[in-house]
Amino acid sequence: MKFEERVESQQIVYQGPLVQVEKQTVTLPDQTTATREIVRHQPAIAVLMVTADHQMILEKQWRSAVGGLTLEIPAGKVEPGERALQAAVRELNEETRMQAAHLEAVAQFYTSPGFTDELMTLYVATGLTAVNTALPQDADEQIQLEKLPLKTALAQVQAGQIQDAKTVMAIWYWQNHPEIGGQR
Repeated sequence: MKFEERVESQQIVYQGPLVQVEKQTVTLPDQTTATREIVRHQPAIAVLMVTADHQMILEKQWRSAVGGLTLEIPAGKVEPGERALQAAVRELNEETRMQAAHLEAVAQFYTSPGFTDELMTLYVATGLTAVNTALPQDADEQIQLEKLPLKTALAQVQAGQIQDAKTVMAIWYWQNHPEIGGQR
């Protein structure tokens, strides 16, 4: 079975500082046409931070897209010219004022491939300490840090209190990797 679609035309319909929206006309394998709307986004990182006392660090913040507060692991985009690992180190500093003795990439995934090309790398950070020199925080971010043990995090996922996909994935990863402090 053929799956590949052929792009016949494409047009940028929005160009912003964070995303670009592209409208495409494509020919499907059966030769019919369809329209695709694609959000182009720089690669991004997310970090599961596990403390020495077996708690994860989460960020509570307002998200306009969902019209409410979310509880998420630290994350951010990879800036032009930056590598994913460098972005993870920078985001930990900016958002949590912490650094990690051990920072390991454990997965890469598309955040929502039905409409965006955003590719995210998930890191696990352990050996956490305060940074010596804090980087400036983004002016438009209001973040409150919270710590949760794995059991509580899992219960909040099940209760629908944690709904952010990267965070749910990180919690399930932690559950299945007791070597990073997860408790079954």
